[in-house]
Amino acid sequence: MKTSPLSIKISGNLLELTTPKVMGIINATPDSFYTHSRKVYIEDAVAQADQMLKDGATFLDIGGYSSRPGADHVSTFEELERVIPIIESIKEKYPQAIISIDTFRSEVAEKSIQAGASIINDISGGSLDDKMFDTVKKLNVPYILMHMRGNPQTMQQLTDYPSGVTHEVIRHFAEKKNEFLKDGGSDLILDPGFGFAKTLEQNYELLHELDLLQSLECPLLIGVSRKSMITKKLNITPQDALNGTTVINTVAIQKGANILRVHDVKQAVECVKLLS
Repeated sequence: MKTSPLSIKISGNLLELTTPKVMGIINATPDSFYTHSRKVYIEDAVAQADQMLKDGATFLDIGGYSSRPGADHVSTFEELERVIPIIESIKEKYPQAIISIDTFRSEVAEKSIQAGASIINDISGGSLDDKMFDTVKKLNVPYILMHMRGNPQTMQQLTDYPSGVTHEVIRHFAEKKNEFLKDGGSDLILDPGFGFAKTLEQNYELLHELDLLQSLECPLLIGVSRKSMITKKLNITPQDALNGTTVINTVAIQKGANILRVHDVKQAVECVKLLS
């Protein structure tokens, strides 16, 4: 496997990413694109966390704002109402669980870290909240910076990449990395944002050239689980896209992915074990 010998610091402990790790998705939303992932009740989210940890998840990623194309806007108050009780409940039952908060709002990020989360996962890479970078640096937690243009309501109209999608993603990351690391940022993870402001063809172009992103010398997180780049290509529903997800995850690991963000933890863990 062509994985980078990288690590991140979480709560004072060093986590090696030489062998890829798996991040389980828990959506505290009523409208996420994959119906089975929706966990709006605390007890359901805790039960899902329980199963994911048993299946081998290293991280649990909790989000209260659906980022699917065209998703409804959600207020900061409602987003906090969705995620904070779930984070607190999971940490109460599993104190050692490493929780990531999936949000582009610095207020939600800070209150989630205070509630027990350890990582901030920002689909906007700081572009939708100018306080995010300073907040992450103040909290001194790992930060997942994703490539996206616009917002979930507008991103699919912003897919023009004159120099090629991979080249422009790398250039964007290089600029954001310099900005983030300036004045104390550390533990940066990059997510190329499959499905975000990218056409079907651009998603596969980016996957084909994914190994080029290793030049950025940061851990790479890949999130393709049951996405439209699979369902549209195969003319299937998200419910039938597990096999396609495993195929794309296999390719991603071979091209340098360090973290797989998935709905189906057991299968992703098996994928990592077989490739290892």
